Amino acid sequence: MVTPVPRSRARAFRGGARGAPEIPLAVRRTWQDNAGEPELAVPTHFLCPISLDMMRDPVTAPTGITYDRESVEGWLERGHSTCPVTARPLRLEELVPNHATRRVIQEWCVANRGLGVERLPTPRVPVSAFDASELLAAVSTAARRADGPRCRELVARARALWKESERNRRCFTSAAAARALSSAFCHLASERVVPATALEEILAALVVFLPLDEESRRSIASPASLDSVVSILSHGELPARVSAVVVLREIASSSDSLCLDAMSKANGIYSTLVKLLKKPVSPQATKAALVTAYYLVAHTEIAASRLVDLGTVQLLVELLVDADRGTTEKALALLDSLLLIGKGRDEAYAQALAVPVIVKKMQHVSDMATEFAVSALWRMCKNFSADGGGCKAEALQVGAFQKLLLLLQVGCEGVTKDRASELLRLLNGSRDGAECIDTVDFKGLKRPF
Repeated sequence: MVTPVPRSRARAFRGGARGAPEIPLAVRRTWQDNAGEPELAVPTHFLCPISLDMMRDPVTAPTGITYDRESVEGWLERGHSTCPVTARPLRLEELVPNHATRRVIQEWCVANRGLGVERLPTPRVPVSAFDASELLAAVSTAARRADGPRCRELVARARALWKESERNRRCFTSAAAARALSSAFCHLASERVVPATALEEILAALVVFLPLDEESRRSIASPASLDSVVSILSHGELPARVSAVVVLREIASSSDSLCLDAMSKANGIYSTLVKLLKKPVSPQATKAALVTAYYLVAHTEIAASRLVDLGTVQLLVELLVDADRGTTEKALALLDSLLLIGKGRDEAYAQALAVPVIVKKMQHVSDMATEFAVSALWRMCKNFSADGGGCKAEALQVGAFQKLLLLLQVGCEGVTKDRASELLRLLNGSRDGAECIDTVDFKGLKRPF
């Protein structure tokens, strides 16, 4: 028995369970080709009973029914535990590839390629939970033996398999891939003679296998491991540097005090993060560096002092001029944190762009950016030294008073509302004789560097 399908439909065979109804049996109806072309008959046993599309990777259940793998796995993932056709119990592990049917389908596609049918590629064999565990165990063994090349080869294979399918990703996740890889990194990092390429490959894989659990984070946060991560971040190839800073961001953002203690003491971590801001390698790396620095500053005042000494305030002000939304939010968050200490505010007072940029970012970016911008300006105007008066006058000149009024009228809550109200009171006393500049032209301002 065959089911007619128009030639135009045959050209678009893609498989999958897109929008397939969750019913035990489905009926495919026939239709006429709108272009008036003759209909192409597709054998019914080529069609998946669930999706009604031609099967790309046929698998057979113990019940004897053959389905497309993607469709039946999707069915089981949605909470079903029975065969869609027979309603008998069915488990994912019981599905067996039907190579004979796949080869027949491929031969039929080749025979009808003149009618616009493309040959279906041979599907890759999916990874089982056992396969994933075995591969990760081999990675651990190679790491304990300090066999860098072998470890790199195995990790690259695991990363490639992870990318192939959602099923593979589930198998590696259930096998605790991130934990095995972070442990392997720790072992290799303790061996000073291991090639950096092996460590770089593991970092690239860890980015794929995020998030990290507590054990994984603390493995990477060991002194030897952190030294290796910082070294790669400073001297590695561009992709490796991005992977390194993303892993650092993952560890820092967990707010694990033990990890943050170790990171704050790592050799060269502050100068390396500042270097990433001064000479960006990618938007992702820049954002990850900002987040990492933010959590370090939130953890210890020493981090704030070190970053200020390295010129971070100047870099943040420059970065904010043309930053996108995500970068703006993160840069303002870090700047606000650095303004908690006196020399951070002193550095901000010395920057001609600081107040204009902060005022500009109060609106039209995001609620988060508004919150941090208001907080940063509040710190500069309230906790002022001899330069505080000049800061308030400058804020008035670039329209801070009007923007704060509008912000309160539109509506803000909590700490932001309180600080905006206090800022208005602080600025109101300096309004006499202050000229308001509605539009800030950053190009016309002299930059400090």
